[in-house]
Amino acid sequence: MASLWTLLLQRPRHTTYARLDENGTCLAFKHCAQAPAGSGWVQVSEAHLGWLGQALPASARVCPPARRRWQQRLLAA
Repeated sequence: MASLWTLLLQRPRHTTYARLDENGTCLAFKHCAQAPAGSGWVQVSEAHLGWLGQALPASARVCPPARRRWQQRLLAA
């Protein structure tokens, strides 16, 4: 029964973003379904409050998925 409810009431997936200044210092976090407007927002794996006011660790960033066209060009070559 629970799986029926999950199919009927699907929620949008939320991802976590961190706002960085020009030096890479973490200023804020945002948890939303779409990428925030404006510059300085990067997708991260989690919102860790210890990162606020500090340089964001490289391991925290989430790499964007590869584009399909890029994959097709690579395979065609």
